[in-house]
Amino acid sequence: TGTKPKTEVVVAYPSDTVHLDNNVTLNATASYLLKSDAKANSTGYITSMNVRLGDRITRGSVLFGLQTKEARALGNTINKLDKSFRFNGTTTVVSPATGYVVMLNHQIGDYVQDGEILATITDASSFGFIVDVPYEYLKLIKDKSGLFIKLPDGSSLPAKVAKVMPTVDAVSQTVKVLLKVPHSDNIPENLIGTVSFSKSTAYGLAVPKMAVLSDETQSSFWVMKMLGDTTAVKVPIVKGAETDKYIQIVSGNLSTKDRVVTSGNFGLSDTATVKIKKQ
Repeated sequence: TGTKPKTEVVVAYPSDTVHLDNNVTLNATASYLLKSDAKANSTGYITSMNVRLGDRITRGSVLFGLQTKEARALGNTINKLDKSFRFNGTTTVVSPATGYVVMLNHQIGDYVQDGEILATITDASSFGFIVDVPYEYLKLIKDKSGLFIKLPDGSSLPAKVAKVMPTVDAVSQTVKVLLKVPHSDNIPENLIGTVSFSKSTAYGLAVPKMAVLSDETQSSFWVMKMLGDTTAVKVPIVKGAETDKYIQIVSGNLSTKDRVVTSGNFGLSDTATVKIKKQ
């Protein structure tokens, strides 16, 4: 009887309630904009150290004890003459900021000059994520509330635009934007996350992405629409906005009552005989 086997297809109705957000995703790098140096306040020997690399310290906490060369010599002489006289001529160096110790240049016993940098502390209040934002999107990101930074471990942090740098990179035409996040204590510097925001939101008729077919050059697009229950016809379409699941149809030749083929459509000829698969 030579009847051609019918292609089994899955169908779906176009939707007019899908929000198609056209998103922009940019990298965001964890940074401390300010770093403060703890400097020797006299020339002499380091007699004590209360800090290690990576320690979190608060502003005003004592980091180093110093004793001047003269005090060391004089103290020994005086102490020999009178044991009750405690002369040590020591000074202390305190932390200029609250943050993490990212550099330590000395150890106990080192002889240092007045003004020499003994340690560098990141300023916790200057922490944020730096995003290179293309100038065309600057207004978009500034106007957005509800921004989130997605971290590599899958977690997300709410973010707010704190500062927009007043210069544009000459080559890339991007502006550096600082985003502030809460609970940033355990985020290491230079960690790269991502921030996404919608460039535009489209409404209107949309079909599942699987329904849209194209030629090899991606220049013409179509869907297979059901005519009755056994025939699929080719309907050329014009695409609008896209998401990972839906494509907006802006050509106006489909409605929410039309059934489109979402599976089994590949390679179907115009007016193909098909059989709808029971779902």
